[in-house]
Amino acid sequence: MSENARLAVGDKAPDFTLLDSTEKPVSLSDYAGRKVIVYFYPAAMTPGCTKQACDFRDSLAELNGQGIDVIGVSPDKPAKLAKFVERDELTFPLLSDPDKEVLTAWGAFGEKKMYGKVVQGVIRSTFLVDESGVIQAAQYNVRATGHVAKLRRDLSI
Repeated sequence: MSENARLAVGDKAPDFTLLDSTEKPVSLSDYAGRKVIVYFYPAAMTPGCTKQACDFRDSLAELNGQGIDVIGVSPDKPAKLAKFVERDELTFPLLSDPDKEVLTAWGAFGEKKMYGKVVQGVIRSTFLVDESGVIQAAQYNVRATGHVAKLRRDLSI
């Protein structure tokens, strides 16, 4: 197993088109001209991922007020994402990447430590992409709990 290339501040964000929870295609390029937080998480409806998604949901009005949209990406199929959106009243797009191509392109899939073992999996990661598609913040191995508050402090939002 090898380390995937990670994205850094100043890199062009890799474009993508993935299906959302309603099976509608959503592209990063749809957000051209706006800032967008793209965050990658391991699995819908698990405790940590639920906490993180609800934190983004609860901060969405303030983020939107700063001109920032939010997109979540996981390997889950759209049907599971739809249940997650409905159960937790999530108000931003969750996108399905079952082939893990986008996760890999963004450096958010690869080796990670889990309970002391090295495994292949989703690396919880968050990016801020600016209006022209350039990465302004790249954070890997973030914590689910308290992450949105830390992100807002780091970005002065």
